Amino acid sequence: MNIRVLGDAADVAEAGAGYIADAARAAVERRGVFTLAVSGGHTPWAMLRALAGRDLPWQRVRVLQVDERVVAAGDPDRNLEHLRGTLLANAPLPPGNIYAMPVDERDLETAAARYQRTLETLAGSPPILDLVHLGLGPDGHTASLVPGDPVLELTGASVGITGPYQEHRRMTLTYPVLDRARAVLFVVTGEDKAEALARLSRRDGAIPAGRITNRHVVVLADRAAAALLGEPAGRKGKR
Repeated sequence: MNIRVLGDAADVAEAGAGYIADAARAAVERRGVFTLAVSGGHTPWAMLRALAGRDLPWQRVRVLQVDERVVAAGDPDRNLEHLRGTLLANAPLPPGNIYAMPVDERDLETAAARYQRTLETLAGSPPILDLVHLGLGPDGHTASLVPGDPVLELTGASVGITGPYQEHRRMTLTYPVLDRARAVLFVVTGEDKAEALARLSRRDGAIPAGRITNRHVVVLADRAAAALLGEPAGRKGKR
């Protein structure tokens, strides 16, 4: 796990945009397409706005969702609304290159299976995404893999449905697809994430984020989130 500590959330957002842009160019050069799965959050939306200003082969970028709340279309709690407001509003990304999780469907299990087929169409079977962007909650959750939810034990599917969490059920990618990704990028900011980040750095399996086994993990954190990291990890990239 490569942990880079930067000054503040704005620095993290800019560094994240640069990391994604480099990954996109490399993937398109090697495979002709770049598959990116993104999570939500204030710093990630700033990161995607910064990414939108980069010179990228946007026609070959495919954007998927890591997770989504089961709420009505157009609801501001949906990550999709922010994706459209950051990338589509500011980058020449074709609207059809964003693949929304179908949380509007009545049968959510069937909808999850359909999104898995979308992943397989874009990234092979089993799907191997180029880059998965993740956040980290104070309770150690990532994606919508939250403590105690049965979806944590789902190993036979790439997409699952959670129980209620903070008032909403969620559709989420599961550990198998996260662990197969060519790279995972955690973006972590704020002092309330400090304990969770310290545990993630130790691959603490008692928190959902710590159960990810992917060997290609990069963490971009601000100083507040990195406050409890031990040396020398807490020095990496510090400025």
